[in-house]
Amino acid sequence: MKIISWNVNGYRAAWKKGFTGFLESVKPDVCLIQETKAWAEQLTAEQLNPVSYHSVFTQPEKKGYSGTAAFSLEEPASSTIGYGIDQFDSEGRVVIIELNKIIIANIYFPNGKASKERLKYKMDFYEATLKYFKNLLDHGKRIVIAGDYNTAHKPIDLAHPKQNEKTSGFLPEEREWIDRWIEAGFIDVFRQFNDQPEQYTWWDMRTRARDRNIGWRIDYFFVSNNLMKNVNDAWIMPEVMGSDHCPLGLHLAL
Repeated sequence: MKIISWNVNGYRAAWKKGFTGFLESVKPDVCLIQETKAWAEQLTAEQLNPVSYHSVFTQPEKKGYSGTAAFSLEEPASSTIGYGIDQFDSEGRVVIIELNKIIIANIYFPNGKASKERLKYKMDFYEATLKYFKNLLDHGKRIVIAGDYNTAHKPIDLAHPKQNEKTSGFLPEEREWIDRWIEAGFIDVFRQFNDQPEQYTWWDMRTRARDRNIGWRIDYFFVSNNLMKNVNDAWIMPEVMGSDHCPLGLHLAL
């Protein structure tokens, strides 16, 4: 099973830039997108089900903001939107599908840069996420949790770690949560296959940082430890344009 995750920074914008061509060339079994910035009612039938994929979209309360979607060639056995917690579900950040008895979660984690209140919201969202998926893991579920986590974990994961130690996205408390996430039984699969520096998934568009590869690795696939034996490969795709983020991939042998 090939799974792709990508913060597209606007699904309708990505569509105009050739999203269907991307799907047709990469041919993922599952494609998870974050920051859709669109409600299903704003999309055409072709946009809702590109290249005959089944889709599940979230619907944030605020139009043109946040949003996630999951596309799959096979119809999911089940789908869930959100955690059942209004303060988080209202922003449409979580969609979860089940395929081949594997839980596949697509999450657009909050950004904490705007204010102390948004940083607290982000940390509370992190705690809710840890609780939700730790419970599933404790019940023996095999889980993939993909998305834009909005935090670089280690100094290797951003171009300028020293300069960003007091910036949300690389704060000690954010990085410590990822440590706890890993301790709970979830594995950063990309680093199982690639331990090299300068492997980034997001670049600041305003400063043309991508041209110089001055970036951050804030998009991840984490898999539960009981699924790691099925992971064949994990990679990022910095050559793919169309967003300030690049896609990343995961291959599972099932």
